[in-house]
Amino acid sequence: MKKDCLVIGGGPSGLTAADELLRHGRVPLVVEASSEWGGIARTVKWQGNRVDIGGHRFFTQVSVVDERWHEWLKDEMIEVPRLSRIFYGGKFYPYPLKLLETLRNFGVMRSLLALLSYVRSRLFPIKPELTFEDWVSNRFGWRLYRTFFKSYTEKVWGIPCSEIRADWAAQRIHGLSLSAAILNSLSLKRGVKSLIKTFKYPRLGPGMMWERVADLVHEKGGEAWQQSRAVELHHDEKGRVTQVLIERDGSPVYVEPQEVVSTMPIGTLVRALRPAAPAPVLHAAASLKHRDFLIVTLAVRAQGLFPDNWIYIHDPEYRVGRIQNFRNWSADMVAEPDMTTLGMEYFCSRGDDLWTLDDEELVKLATREMAALGLAKASAVEGGFVIRQLDAYPVYDATYAEHLAVVREYLGTFTNLATVGRSGMHRYNNQDHSMLSAMTAVHRMLGQEDSDPWTVNTERSNHEEQVLKPKLETA
Repeated sequence: MKKDCLVIGGGPSGLTAADELLRHGRVPLVVEASSEWGGIARTVKWQGNRVDIGGHRFFTQVSVVDERWHEWLKDEMIEVPRLSRIFYGGKFYPYPLKLLETLRNFGVMRSLLALLSYVRSRLFPIKPELTFEDWVSNRFGWRLYRTFFKSYTEKVWGIPCSEIRADWAAQRIHGLSLSAAILNSLSLKRGVKSLIKTFKYPRLGPGMMWERVADLVHEKGGEAWQQSRAVELHHDEKGRVTQVLIERDGSPVYVEPQEVVSTMPIGTLVRALRPAAPAPVLHAAASLKHRDFLIVTLAVRAQGLFPDNWIYIHDPEYRVGRIQNFRNWSADMVAEPDMTTLGMEYFCSRGDDLWTLDDEELVKLATREMAALGLAKASAVEGGFVIRQLDAYPVYDATYAEHLAVVREYLGTFTNLATVGRSGMHRYNNQDHSMLSAMTAVHRMLGQEDSDPWTVNTERSNHEEQVLKPKLETA
């Protein structure tokens, strides 16, 4: 079956690539392994409720991305106040940090020790700055690093902060420091960029957007297949993908595409190539790791449990890492007016003790921790269900950069294959940067040689502050 352009993956980057291809007169086929559109940005439906996988605030200073969001959903995008807090040591801290509340929670002695620790970090910074621990300690001091960064970050990644590369901090939290946090909390923003106060959100969750884009692909002449997994990518000696084996509803389908855009994990892509990649490339691909997670959704017979969109649980006493309140994202996400649905997020890896717990035990664990945190009584929980998400976060461990460089160099020899998105580039992109990488890859495919998806988000500025002015042209 001959096809113009094959897009592997129906998440934000894959569907954006398909949309961009259609705008330039190309005809895409999108294949998605699951039965839902959106990838990690999908919205799962359960007993009339809607569950956002991971929480997706829609904010960007990339104008072309913002325009697409509003074009696709129009008045279905609502404005939501941003509110999140940190729980540590039995107390809640606002995030971004507010000086007076933080000092009140810390007390005089702990505040003084934290200040002395910060002064020491400025006088004697860690050099060279190689790890996440180094990067944050240099900007906040050791004591604040341990309180507000260490335990939560290690929950997320499952490895010590001393083994996480500074690249991750530089990309995700650039521009934040104790001095910046103090100036921001006092509204003295001379040269200090603050975090956003509100964000846009699809009324029925992010999956609403990606379901709409998949419909548009069909309406405009493209194709979009669900339950269709790309298994093998065959290529010739000239570096051209000639045929892709797709398992569709359990049956093999062979597609011969002119161009391929892949959003699958880049290591999985390398292992799917036929003939096989050279042994050093296969080793590098196998060395690129991902962190998985699961979300336990609890239906709670109560309202007004807490005002946050989500709460970060930094306290190592609890296994839960983050708690979402879906009613505070959009009231239309919750089936009944006197109910609240909470998303209890647990970061783990396939095969570990959390991952292998059965659903009933996970619901019990989440219920106990919710009650222990004082958010609601265990007796108010009327049900729960579990969603497991593989390959959620590309891991920035001590060797990822060198392995990624090997894989990138090899894939760079292919003439009709582009990799985009979070997993496709092994880069902890936000949704807007994943979309922009897809648009840029399509433009390169169409002849704009200076369009390179790998340059998206390389400025390493904070993902809520960055201003990109891409050279994008649409028909």
